[in-house]
Amino acid sequence: MSKQGEQWHKEIDIVINKMKTEISEIKDKHRDILQKHLDEFKQIQSLIKQTLLAIKEIKNSTELAQTIKYSSKIREFSKLPPKVKVTMPTFIPKPIDHEKLYGLFGQITPLSTAREENVVSLYQPNTSVRELLDEPELVATIQTGYEELCCVTYINDDKIWTSGWTNEIKCFNAYGALKQTIVTEPREAPSDIAVDVGRDLLYSDWTVGRVHKVKNGKTEELIRLQGWRPTKMCVTSSGDLLVTMYSVDYTQSKVVRYSGSTEKRTIQFDDKGKPLYSGNCFTKYITENRNHDICVADSGAGAVVVVNQDGKLRWRYTGHFSDTKNKPFEPSGITSDSQSRILTADCDNHCIHILDQNGQFLRYIDNCDLEGPFGLCVDNNDNLFVCEYDKGNVKKIKYMK
Repeated sequence: MSKQGEQWHKEIDIVINKMKTEISEIKDKHRDILQKHLDEFKQIQSLIKQTLLAIKEIKNSTELAQTIKYSSKIREFSKLPPKVKVTMPTFIPKPIDHEKLYGLFGQITPLSTAREENVVSLYQPNTSVRELLDEPELVATIQTGYEELCCVTYINDDKIWTSGWTNEIKCFNAYGALKQTIVTEPREAPSDIAVDVGRDLLYSDWTVGRVHKVKNGKTEELIRLQGWRPTKMCVTSSGDLLVTMYSVDYTQSKVVRYSGSTEKRTIQFDDKGKPLYSGNCFTKYITENRNHDICVADSGAGAVVVVNQDGKLRWRYTGHFSDTKNKPFEPSGITSDSQSRILTADCDNHCIHILDQNGQFLRYIDNCDLEGPFGLCVDNNDNLFVCEYDKGNVKKIKYMK
């Protein structure tokens, strides 16, 4: 913080010196204008003196011709140069917005505490620096049996939950063996799945506007919405639930943070009152980065939209130019790893975009025979799980050293 303060002081000094330079330039310009005006008056004054001398010579002369030829110049001298009106420059200080200044200076992440057996075991911080592999490696391919595979989420111990456009949610181990199947009501094809800090399964049902929790084999209603439809979800490091949703008239979208069933915060507009997300029912996958940023892959806007934990817009990523990736960027799945890198699926271009925490493009994952990547997640070792939408496969990919 002290270094940031020193940098701000330097920047303020630069601004002040720049303004002082502007004042010096204004002063020189003002002096030039006044000097020009003074020169005009001196010229008239000189002409008046010359005329007075001529009149004096005529007066003392005995020759009548000079008097007859003389023409008065009083009218000419009465036309003085226009008066120069100068408006002096004024410094108008802007009022200091302390709250905005505080936000611009930086942010302090809040103290986060959690029971070790729950949150810490799931979100153990990784302080080691891990570089990207030159060539990502395909570790395993899991055949799920879905015709339209949308979502994958990591449980623990190399187990994953998967879902598609059916009423079945399936659990597989790392070897592709089916371990468990949960059947929802026939009309409840889940729009997304997640695992909470207690390792209980959560799934959202867009058809009735609800989020359900499966605990000890029993399904219970966790959240019920009015006028909104839930789509994608993620569980944060603090155990909260982030849910993307759209209005039933398809005109608005927002992110809501829940603690259990209690709504804590809504993220919908930027500081200028403009919508952060496209107002439609297009897919909006969501994840929380390790720095607590909230990252939304807004396919309808063709952008990854990242806000801080208070909902303030940090940056937008709208794709990376490539001669080989020539279809529009419409991100679907999104996840983050231990290095605060963000990974988002580009289904139509058959690749994964890897970004740093500030939205800078790092590289693609476009090998491993990826076809139509959709939902994403990473495990505790930063292995990437990728849903292939049409093939119904989950591919496990190693992309870090």
